[in-house]
Amino acid sequence: MARMTMIEAIRDALDAAMGADPKVVVFGEDVGYFGGVFRVTAGLQAKYGKTRCFDTPINESGIVGAGIGMAAYGLRPVVEIQFADYMYPAYDQIVSEAARLRYRSAGEFTCPMVVRMPTGGGIFGGQTHSQSPEALFTHVTGLKTVVPSNPHDAKGLLLAAIEDPDPVIFMEPKRLYNGPFDGHYDRPVTAWKTHELGEVPEGHYTVPLGKAVIRRPGQAATVLTYGTMVHVALAAVQESGIDAEVIDLRTLLPLDLETLVASVRRTGRCLVLHVATLT
Repeated sequence: MARMTMIEAIRDALDAAMGADPKVVVFGEDVGYFGGVFRVTAGLQAKYGKTRCFDTPINESGIVGAGIGMAAYGLRPVVEIQFADYMYPAYDQIVSEAARLRYRSAGEFTCPMVVRMPTGGGIFGGQTHSQSPEALFTHVTGLKTVVPSNPHDAKGLLLAAIEDPDPVIFMEPKRLYNGPFDGHYDRPVTAWKTHELGEVPEGHYTVPLGKAVIRRPGQAATVLTYGTMVHVALAAVQESGIDAEVIDLRTLLPLDLETLVASVRRTGRCLVLHVATLT
């Protein structure tokens, strides 16, 4: 089984989806010829052509709006917002159009679109490259919101998102693109190549949306977390010696309440850990 970075795993998922279904198209700012600012889409335009993977103007509202129209007419667009911080001009399109299309058309139209965006801090990106706006999506009926924590899940969740009949917000913690993060900036970076969750199966597979996973069983408390903070939580538990159960939510909407409630009932304590701001 190949070991990949999260960048490579996401690219592999896009490659698998585009190879299996000619209706899958990928577009956004610099995703075509250049391969994306993080090189996630590198090589896709050369392999599938400029009609399947192409660059757009710097216009997030236009990118998402075009994707909604394509989805309504039968394509499966995977659009990229270069950084999650840039999604605000597209927010009305996502909330008022993509999320509502199935309901407002009484099921006549759906919006099988994925909106990818690198999210979160940890790379010293400053105020316009470090935001974590996931809460703005998890309160919107009609959307699904996904935040993977490792390459294996990233590929499987992205393939599941592309195949979903409704819009999915796919948020990629950029601090995890090249390796897990234990919360200590002064320590050497650990590569995914040496991590068990860096093992990514070849070909097509999916990780179900709406299903959390227990990363570490424990009895003293339950830690609910996702994305970058999964690895911070695991490191903190190990360093503190507290026998805490660490649950990786993976999907924020829909939320796997069954797994969460069962754990908290058993441990009697719950701690929620995330990288986003409190207010």
